[in-house]
Amino acid sequence: MYACTTATVEETQQLAATLVSLLCAGDVVVLNGDLGAGKTHFVQGAARALGVEQPVTSPTFNILQVYPILPHGKEAGCVAPGESAPSAINHFDLYRLDEPGELDDIGYWEVLENGGVSFVEWGDKFPDEMPDDYLELQFTADTAGVRTIAARAHGLRSSQLLDAWYTMT
Repeated sequence: MYACTTATVEETQQLAATLVSLLCAGDVVVLNGDLGAGKTHFVQGAARALGVEQPVTSPTFNILQVYPILPHGKEAGCVAPGESAPSAINHFDLYRLDEPGELDDIGYWEVLENGGVSFVEWGDKFPDEMPDDYLELQFTADTAGVRTIAARAHGLRSSQLLDAWYTMT
């Protein structure tokens, strides 16, 4: 397990930008933590680093937002040999879902396999419905706004991601 702290929204977003330089198509990052702990700010930083030009907001009422990654003269994300860079950011917010069957209604598994990188907020509501390999981030914030982000790998690919990310931060 790896943990770090950020004192500002900008630091949280910069931490995300560091991670996305490593993400490949099909990678899944699960973001857990209380309301206001920084999960959406993290996704905003990831999106900005990958060249997403539209505003990134919490998909609480939509459940899923898909943001195409537009090439800007450089390869977006993924430095793993033999892997491809993500074509989109899939941003899930499972907060309003009550039953695992509702994941089928939103095409959850199909979206995870669409060639994008997926950020899943509130994935801890459905732990048995997470993919076999994913990086889990647990966000906590204190009253001063300092966020602690603890990362845990679930699977070989996410272990490699976590090791590489740790050496970059």
